[in-house]
Amino acid sequence: MQRLDLKFYQKYETLSLAKQLLGCEFIHESPEGRTAGIIVETEAYLTGDPACHAYRKKTLRNAAMFGPAGSVYVYLIYGMYHCVNIVSAVEGKGEAVLIRALEPTDGIELMELRRAERKGQKLMAFSLRELCNGPAKLVQAMGISLAGHNGSSLLDDDLYITPPKQTDFEVVTTTRIGITQGADLPYRFYIKGNRFVSKK
Repeated sequence: MQRLDLKFYQKYETLSLAKQLLGCEFIHESPEGRTAGIIVETEAYLTGDPACHAYRKKTLRNAAMFGPAGSVYVYLIYGMYHCVNIVSAVEGKGEAVLIRALEPTDGIELMELRRAERKGQKLMAFSLRELCNGPAKLVQAMGISLAGHNGSSLLDDDLYITPPKQTDFEVVTTTRIGITQGADLPYRFYIKGNRFVSKK
């Protein structure tokens, strides 16, 4: 299926894009194989939002967030995990949509292997629901890396998003998870009733 084009990412403001991405398929065509999942949960981070990495100024860490819409921003948390975001504003503004959870659709065995390797273990059993039901989990399962994907483009790289595979659903709007500043802002969105969401 054709990947989403630049017009899609430019068409929506960040809050709208966070909702429009629900139901779309997130795909990584890596040398190890293809992995994919339907986006079922997102969070928006806007200019003027104290929880946004771009709130204060542009730094080496958050520079990719100031790139053009449709590019990728990957960052390290807790010194050991990574999260992936879709840059969502005009170049220089610094806004993005965090991908929080996926419903796995392709490359399940490869996802399991990557999650097990990350834990320093031999291949172990993961329930399908546990593979990508969190931002750090899905980055591991999808084989997304800081070195390989931060600042890359969803338009012409090995990481991309295709139009919705699911459209008949209700969107739940609620507050974000794991933050202290801006915690009351209703900037998290998920597909109602989907069992792959990280937290209801």
